[in-house]
Amino acid sequence: VQLVESGGGSVQPGGSLRLSCAAFGFTVSNYPMSWYRQAPGKERELVAAISRVGSSTNYRDSVKGRFTISRDNAKNLVYLQMNSLKSEDTAVYYCNRVPLASWGQGTQVTISS
Repeated sequence: VQLVESGGGSVQPGGSLRLSCAAFGFTVSNYPMSWYRQAPGKERELVAAISRVGSSTNYRDSVKGRFTISRDNAKNLVYLQMNSLKSEDTAVYYCNRVPLASWGQGTQVTISS
């Protein structure tokens, strides 16, 4: 089982990024999926979650209205569209399934002017 995150980068406040999560060794359609993030010196936190077929999503309060989680089960991919980015969104972003699998390497998102 392997998860590979991509799409991170460095953008200015107010910018957008789209993160992708590719799953290997399992079929994402069998699992709810989530995005997490970990900022320097802080614990990893749940950012967004999506049900197996995408009919239900949940977000932490600080990203509601700005982030959108989605999935393409046919491609075994999960996405996180991030708009109106803020400096406090700076972190390494990870995806994972429910129940948790081994963590991938994550993708760095840096918001700075």
